[in-house]
Amino acid sequence: MIILTVEQTKQWMKEIQKRMEENKEQLTALDQAIGDGDHGINMARGFNEVVNKIDDTDYDSVADVLKSAAMTLTAKVGGASGPLYGTAFLKMSMAMQDKEVNQQNFKAAIDAALAGIKMRGHAEFGEKTMYDVWYQVAEFLASENVEDWEEMIEACQATIEDTREMVATKGRASYLKERTLGHVDPGSMSSFYIFEALVAVIEVGD
Repeated sequence: MIILTVEQTKQWMKEIQKRMEENKEQLTALDQAIGDGDHGINMARGFNEVVNKIDDTDYDSVADVLKSAAMTLTAKVGGASGPLYGTAFLKMSMAMQDKEVNQQNFKAAIDAALAGIKMRGHAEFGEKTMYDVWYQVAEFLASENVEDWEEMIEACQATIEDTREMVATKGRASYLKERTLGHVDPGSMSSFYIFEALVAVIEVGD
């Protein structure tokens, strides 16, 4: 079963942009606690640029939409987030090249994104970064023939809560060490919104 078409992928980006804008202040507050304090502003601006780009462009494939998003995020989002999210979507695009996006191919694309985030951010699972949520999505897709995509969102939410109990070892947050305990990782939260947006689009498609 095809889970993403070109139009659905464009809609996914629009749903992400809407969530980043709506939750900009929350993401910024999370980042103020353990980071630079600009994550919400950067993510909202970045996906606004993505939507502006894809609205004016015709695409032949899902891979092309994701590549366009990747290039825009890398160019427009400051800090570590732009290169990390840009890498994730670029690796997804490469994995989906010349393929229909069924669940099997989508899982392969998420695996490729995960590997890209790991390489770019030198991240491992359990280090209180965006990698944790992408890892959880990959694990979910590996174990499920998905019939209820909401279950993936529930798995992501559980992972976000887990980041509260972790000590950050990567990025600016790592300088705060134990002071990062009790705080949700902002990259995990913005990743959650990306997959929440995806599920909203897939379920409408169903």
